[in-house]
Amino acid sequence: MRAASRSSCPRTPPPRAPTSVRPAPTTTFRSRGSERDRQQSSRKRPGAAGPIRKRGCWFCKEKVEEIDYKNAHQLRRYVSEKGKIRSRRITGACRRHQRQVAVAVKRAREMALLPYVSDSR
Repeated sequence: MRAASRSSCPRTPPPRAPTSVRPAPTTTFRSRGSERDRQQSSRKRPGAAGPIRKRGCWFCKEKVEEIDYKNAHQLRRYVSEKGKIRSRRITGACRRHQRQVAVAVKRAREMALLPYVSDSR
């Protein structure tokens, strides 16, 4: 008999019928919700003001073929205050020129034209 009682899983209780049913929402609650929705939709989002203007790559506009690592003044625009190389999204450079910028910054750091890190505390 014990074997028969063990075959049914003693850990899971049988499903129960619901004891109470949630009442339908009142109209005052719905009206408040729709009023709140209208207020949120009327607010303007910070980035949704106008059409998205894509910034072109400066190197492509100037038809620069190779980025010179010795031009530290130009490379400083692509390095943050902490000394990190800025991303394409921030610099606006195309993929090809962003890679060249990264290589040029690393070479300039090696030649001590650019700092590895900045001591701005």
